[in-house]
Amino acid sequence: MSSQTHFFVPIFFLIFLTTTLAYASTTPKTQTLNTNTNPNPPQIQYINPKLPQKAFTSSKKYEGSSNLVHLRYHMGPVLSSSPINIYLIWYGNWPNSHKQTIKHFLLSLSSTSAPSPSVSDWWNTLSLYTDQTGANISRTVLIAGEHSDLRYSHGTQLTRLSMQQVISNAVKSAPFPVDHKNGIFLILTSQDVTVQEFCRAVCGFHYFTFPSMVGYTMPYAWIGNSAKQCPEVCAYPFAIPGYMAGGGPGALTPPNGDVGIDGMISVIAHELAELSSNPLVNAWYAGEDPTAPTEIGDLCEGLYGSGGGGGYIGQVMKGRDGMSFNMNGIRNRRFLVQWIWSPVLQACTGPNKLD
Repeated sequence: MSSQTHFFVPIFFLIFLTTTLAYASTTPKTQTLNTNTNPNPPQIQYINPKLPQKAFTSSKKYEGSSNLVHLRYHMGPVLSSSPINIYLIWYGNWPNSHKQTIKHFLLSLSSTSAPSPSVSDWWNTLSLYTDQTGANISRTVLIAGEHSDLRYSHGTQLTRLSMQQVISNAVKSAPFPVDHKNGIFLILTSQDVTVQEFCRAVCGFHYFTFPSMVGYTMPYAWIGNSAKQCPEVCAYPFAIPGYMAGGGPGALTPPNGDVGIDGMISVIAHELAELSSNPLVNAWYAGEDPTAPTEIGDLCEGLYGSGGGGGYIGQVMKGRDGMSFNMNGIRNRRFLVQWIWSPVLQACTGPNKLD
């Protein structure tokens, strides 16, 4: 979402609570679907945690579809130049293991080596979006450079404006050239850094740099590690709010073993999808107000699999290690990433859809 909107889940929670109360007379149990007829199936199951049996319908298609959604193109650019060069800014204290998990996700966006359902399959839906010339969003994404701001150059309390200063500092300090015509900045703040409206109203946002501060206009996205500040908000469903305890789905086990990082990855995906399809806040979005657009990630908030909606994330996969995921990445990585709006289906979709 743009800098004027946010990745947040309170409405999703309210919908969930309403749905939960409707089934309060029963105690639902985890529904496990074995869709594999192979006599020696892999140790993976499709699950929808604590999904009431009544919620199953004859069709699982078009989760999130609605005649009320009017996603429109507003004639602005999309990230069609290939490759899309990502310039990473690690702000704060970042363990190498956390960096590796995030970079493996980013490198999975273009890789064809991962088995389906894959991260690159998810990005292929994004590549269906075009600009006014008919050029599609690029399918090739690269990590073009990295800069570590270990000394917290602008402190541990950042604002939207100081985020531009963080970028400016990185541009001056980084030992690599920046292709500002075909690149994006991705600023990731460590768990000890607070950001304006973080946890209260946003988990991440995207916008573009100001020439007066950075020297040129270039799209960027910021995402914070919520592990110590609000995992129940920004790392859901790996952590759940207290008021959901007992009546809703239990917290899922993160596929890479870290609630904060696995939660960040879905927000990173959300922001990259919206930044790519609406980089200057004048391309693909719903609504009439460009300062508060509803973008392609916002339309699918909280959906991770078939049957999702009404407070349920949908059917996802669980490995024999108990970790939940819905797509595969490089180097045997697994990730749980929210779905995005398809301009073809006019509905939310993901590579793990069952029909």
